[in-house]
Amino acid sequence: MTQDGRLIRGERTRAAVLDQALRLATVSGLDGLSLSQVADALGVSKSGLFAHWRSKEALQLAVIDHARAQWTDQVVRPALAEPAGLRRLWAVHERRLGFYEAGALPGGCFFSNAHFEFNARPGVIRDRLAAEQSAWMDFLTRVATEAVELGDLRAGTDPAQLAYLIEALGVCAVMQAAVLGAAPTFRHARRALHDHLRTVAHHPEDLPELI
Repeated sequence: MTQDGRLIRGERTRAAVLDQALRLATVSGLDGLSLSQVADALGVSKSGLFAHWRSKEALQLAVIDHARAQWTDQVVRPALAEPAGLRRLWAVHERRLGFYEAGALPGGCFFSNAHFEFNARPGVIRDRLAAEQSAWMDFLTRVATEAVELGDLRAGTDPAQLAYLIEALGVCAVMQAAVLGAAPTFRHARRALHDHLRTVAHHPEDLPELI
């Protein structure tokens, strides 16, 4: 096998490991994640994983990076493909709820779970999670600001407040879906933002019709 072939195989193996580690982390917690647990789930040796991550903390940080990449691919990029303004703002919320509904992660939302787990535990992991949350809120605020500046939303609309509402609805939805039922929970989460946007949009007819 050529060096390039080995590199490709190595990257595929690393991605497969991180996929499994991410799924496990949403169930057992990021702190409960270990190289042994991941190795057992994949049916491989722990020593093979140790070549990639020399410590539990290194694995945890890699999982956070992997979760961000997955979120970007499944939520952010598809939303950014929509026209800037009201439609993009709605697409962010819709893509997020769709990601949860698809059940890619058995324990719901990795970031929501990890934030609850590490909020009161200072350190490298908490700092990285805080940075990810800050970046996400900045993104939501920018998308909302675009909608105001483009005239899709009323001039008095507060983008930061709207970003907070979208985040609150997303976190609430993924938490309640597991215990109160996915169908009604996600329906309420969609309806809540849809109804609010209709009150502040200049052209609410641009929003999709909800069943």
